[in-house]
Amino acid sequence: MAPRYANGKITYVEIPAIDIQRSANFYAKVFGWQVKPREDGSTAFEDTTGEVSGTWVLGRPASTEPGILIFIVVEDVAATIAKIAKEGGRIVGWVSENTPEIGRFYDPAGNVLGLFQQPKSS
Repeated sequence: MAPRYANGKITYVEIPAIDIQRSANFYAKVFGWQVKPREDGSTAFEDTTGEVSGTWVLGRPASTEPGILIFIVVEDVAATIAKIAKEGGRIVGWVSENTPEIGRFYDPAGNVLGLFQQPKSS
């Protein structure tokens, strides 16, 4: 399925990396992103929806402090945290104890990103 393009939609992300293959493996294993080589030799990704794509880039500093903070939707924050730790990421923590469905983590390059799990309705 081709992505839907609409005015104002975020569709492409460049993620700083120290080791592109390590970062690609991390995101593929933790989040199920599709990773593929491009004709120019770079490594590209698509998220699980096919709506957001991008690449990892060398020579840029990691985003180690939340400025613009990208959140990735997950089915289960606790299970994802376990995967992040297993694959070489580090957990920053939850936004607050009252919001266990929202967390932050560092990827292998040191970028901080967020996790979001749709709160379960009671």
